[in-house]
Amino acid sequence: MVFFLLEREQVLKDGVFALNFTKSLKKNSDFVRAYKRGRFFAGRIIVIHIFPNQLEINRIGISISKKAGNSVKRNRVKRLIRGNYRFLEDEIKKGYDIVFVFRKDNDIPSFKDLNKEMKYIMKKLDFFEKINNL
Repeated sequence: MVFFLLEREQVLKDGVFALNFTKSLKKNSDFVRAYKRGRFFAGRIIVIHIFPNQLEINRIGISISKKAGNSVKRNRVKRLIRGNYRFLEDEIKKGYDIVFVFRKDNDIPSFKDLNKEMKYIMKKLDFFEKINNL
């Protein structure tokens, strides 16, 4: 699995992996727009909101409440979500703002469980360009 990721990801000069077609959502107004005007689907672990952004890239935002746990747990969940998104990035349609909201009642999910749920939710939202690879 590691070799598969290394083939399709871009390596920066300092050896850090980059998301190929993705930037981060930074402004609160971008999050609010995705919440209020975008489509969403809720799963057991996460809720995904999507909204078209008229750009050639996707922008992702990750929202986790402080009630979900201490900073170690919150950052671990953010890394898991970002890693799973990176794993699915090539199959996802471009030109959207995507907000992942972690449900606070959960423990830290495994990579496999989160990946399974992300695939399920994105299929429900009809968000894949090519489904035959999944």
